[in-house]
Amino acid sequence: MPIKIQIASSDPLSTPADVLVVGVPEGAALSESVFSRLQESLGEAVSRQLKRDDFTGKKDQSVEFTTYERIKPARVLVLGMGKGPFSDADVRLLAARGARFATGARAQSITLSVPEGIAGAERAAAEGLVLGSYRFTRYFTGDRLPKTTLERGSVLVQGKVTKAGRDAVALGQQIGESVCIARDLINEPPNELYPEAFARFATTVGKQRGLKVTVFDKAALTKRGMKLMLAVGQGSARDPRLIHMAYVPKGKPKAKLVFVGKGLTFDSGGLCIKPAPGMEEMKGDMGGAANVVALMAAIAALKPAVEVHGIIGAAENMPDGDAYRPGDIFGSLDGKTVEIINTDAEGRLVLADCLAYARTLKPDLILDNATLTGACVVALGTTVSAFFANRDELADRMRAAARTAGESMWQMPLVEELRDGLKSEWADLKHTADRWGGAITAALFLREFVGDIPWIHVDVAGPSMASKPYGIYTKGGTGHGVLTFLRLVESYAR
Repeated sequence: MPIKIQIASSDPLSTPADVLVVGVPEGAALSESVFSRLQESLGEAVSRQLKRDDFTGKKDQSVEFTTYERIKPARVLVLGMGKGPFSDADVRLLAARGARFATGARAQSITLSVPEGIAGAERAAAEGLVLGSYRFTRYFTGDRLPKTTLERGSVLVQGKVTKAGRDAVALGQQIGESVCIARDLINEPPNELYPEAFARFATTVGKQRGLKVTVFDKAALTKRGMKLMLAVGQGSARDPRLIHMAYVPKGKPKAKLVFVGKGLTFDSGGLCIKPAPGMEEMKGDMGGAANVVALMAAIAALKPAVEVHGIIGAAENMPDGDAYRPGDIFGSLDGKTVEIINTDAEGRLVLADCLAYARTLKPDLILDNATLTGACVVALGTTVSAFFANRDELADRMRAAARTAGESMWQMPLVEELRDGLKSEWADLKHTADRWGGAITAALFLREFVGDIPWIHVDVAGPSMASKPYGIYTKGGTGHGVLTFLRLVESYAR
């Protein structure tokens, strides 16, 4: 069960909890309130501990105190926040770090003292507590089951608790839980999460959140002429699905936005099969689609004044006797013909048909996100997503959204000279080019299917899964990108 969070106005050191989390800026003196009051209660052990740990409040520094029942919290965790000014992203990180510590310490309750004067702090604190306490334990049994869980969280604020504060904490909890939907989907094993199961899950989320969900099966995809998506899935015993989730606000929407996700529930590489080491991670090749489901759940909670559609192409890329081959040529929903070069570059084929479908909705923006290329990971590492945009003003808006959300994203160029690498002697396009600039040529291929609609492509191949906890993320599926996309939607709503 997810942590249940409330907002309260009380003295942090007088509030019962297994763990109290307090953030301090870099350079905080021992005479400042949190340290001086701790020293009053716990004695000189506080100053000795700070000196021993060389704690100065730098970002990522921490110091822990056991209180021996001299004050109400059983433990106090002081976390360095670095140099200000601070934003709600800093509060979210503070809360997530504290919740992860509390989970590791087998705590059942946590309180977070929210720094004063930060806009959006209550919502961000609740988001962080949910994200930091996340654990995927569905397949543990017996002794592997957790003995305790972090059940209760309190966001402590200065002054009187207001309705706006309570609403912000409730919204933050819902948004945090929505991001965890993406994490759950990515962490699911591929024998349990295949295209049809993904569609059932999205339909259930839609029913729970008041969203309209339409699912296209193989027959419907065939009727529409979505031949690229069908080609990717034809080597699998599991047929592909296209999933369309829709949120329509009351009144006239300020904009219509479409988010598209690559949903390869497992990617063996097809006939161009991947090497065995690391192939188990290919259950996470639906990270982009998982983000779309999570975003739509968050949209249902936020209720912005914009119309939002989520389009998911779910397929499984397998190498049986019916699998598509290098050298094959297929048509597409867009009408363009595509020559297959490498069957392990299947995601862009699924996205191509999904983008062409998204274009029929006549939106003000199409944004696709996908675990698309290893080249992106080579360029930016495992903690940064790349994004491409066909409008400069879109790139600026995307950068601002990522900065506000506190997620690491970097703009990459659509280098026109590399477009020649996609020319085929036998069809309208090849779907891959030379290895050099692979993330860019993948984006250039996708651009062929969006027409003149404002478009952003986000390659989340690096941060979609984490090999160890960091920041607001736990090991495994991260949901990296969802908070940025939500901020992007909010910018259109304003």
